[in-house]
Amino acid sequence: MSEECEELHKLFDGMKRFRFPFNDSEIPKNGIYILFEKGEKAHDSDRIVRIGTHTGRNQLRNRLREHFVNENKDRSIFRKNIGRCILNGDDFINDWELTPLIKSVREAHPEIDFEKQKEIEKEVTKYIQDNFSFVVFEVPEKEERLRIESKIISTVSRCKECHPSKDWFGLNSPKEKIRESGLWLVNELYKEPFSKEELREFMEMLK
Repeated sequence: MSEECEELHKLFDGMKRFRFPFNDSEIPKNGIYILFEKGEKAHDSDRIVRIGTHTGRNQLRNRLREHFVNENKDRSIFRKNIGRCILNGDDFINDWELTPLIKSVREAHPEIDFEKQKEIEKEVTKYIQDNFSFVVFEVPEKEERLRIESKIISTVSRCKECHPSKDWFGLNSPKEKIRESGLWLVNELYKEPFSKEELREFMEMLK
């Protein structure tokens, strides 16, 4: 997968890069985003650290706001995973794992320190806004978005040359799949990657 992964890195590295604050109007309503993180390199370019999309119609812009802006880890598994790394060794991680948006959870855990949760949310926001950039491309149909997302994730996760740096923040994660893959992901890893022909067709689609 190294050759296909290198092609993907070169492709995305040549696309328009967004950083916070970004202009929503420049982002398609439906599509896929590719995240890069400061200090992470692969294939002589910035290393892909997360691939994501959305399921609801016209929700790509909102999905990116849920990651970069909205301080609610229960709306963004990406934010939740960053928080898990921040809380490495802190007992509050047990509360962080809960979902207080659900009334029954709030009632069952009245001890949740919501002020502490707000503090961690702000730390998560700062880390994401300071360290991540991304590219996006349009894919109008949900089924095609999910198919392409899975193909990219599997191509990158199966690559033998993409490794996190020794200082990568994700190595603090309690999630083994994140530490092992070097990606801020636990789903769609190591599945069916792009074949050479599929990758050619994908690159043609983006022209």
